Amino acid sequence: MSEPAIIAELRASQPRRIFGTTMLTALAVLLMWLAATAPAGIGARLALLICAVLAAYGALAMWRATAHVLFLTEAGLVQSDGRVLAMMEEIEHVDRGLFAVKPSNGFVVRLARSRPFAWAPGLWWRWGRRLGVGGMTGAGQTKAMADLLALQRDKVH
Repeated sequence: MSEPAIIAELRASQPRRIFGTTMLTALAVLLMWLAATAPAGIGARLALLICAVLAAYGALAMWRATAHVLFLTEAGLVQSDGRVLAMMEEIEHVDRGLFAVKPSNGFVVRLARSRPFAWAPGLWWRWGRRLGVGGMTGAGQTKAMADLLALQRDKVH
């Protein structure tokens, strides 16, 4: 069986990717510096150190996640590593409205059934029946993918 044709692709903007991970890394360094130099007790220093490690891990996770590309195919939304975010049959609605709870420059997809929580920082998140796409992506590219996804969904349903 042949691979489904790629209709659209969505990738993180390189300047946003660099800026976001740089800010998280700077936060980690600042928190480590505070943990080392603050005249606080051991509990406060430990809390600062834990927050620093979490910020550093967040920066690394964001850098890795935003290296991937999202593809809209006839089958659904797929990440470049082969991970299927949503099959076309389970997509009920695409919302990119002003008051939708969605990532920056993004859109949210309502799914027919609940899926396990998953998150690619800066690129997409999935929580229950909602899949948010966007964040570090360009607004025009994301808007085009949302419109094409809605059209493709209408073809299937």
